[in-house]
Amino acid sequence: MNAQCMHSNVYYGVVNIKHRNRIIGAIDVWRCVKCKRLFAEEKRLGILDISSEIGMPSISDEESWFLLTCKLRSEWALVKVNNNGSSTIEHECIDGNVKLQVRDFKIDDDHKLFAISELINKEVELE
Repeated sequence: MNAQCMHSNVYYGVVNIKHRNRIIGAIDVWRCVKCKRLFAEEKRLGILDISSEIGMPSISDEESWFLLTCKLRSEWALVKVNNNGSSTIEHECIDGNVKLQVRDFKIDDDHKLFAISELINKEVELE
């Protein structure tokens, strides 16, 4: 990944998010044709509000996109995880806002992480 790349992104694929066998959202994935870096943007069905962030959500060269799923709330989120596999992710859960510790790209909890790069053109069923 090159921090000097003037990205030229093209649509690369989608990750469909399902709950009880119906699609409730998706993550559009884009890829730079020059450096092959992935970019992602979440789409939630029924949410028509415009994001405060215009354009593609930003991500640093030291991070990658992951899908966070929450078994307790049957919820999902597009999150950034450091490329070294260690991060802290804030998540609104049943007990309020919690900080989840990521170690080796995993969370020891009722939550799961999935690398977006491994889910392109696939679907994830929420528990």
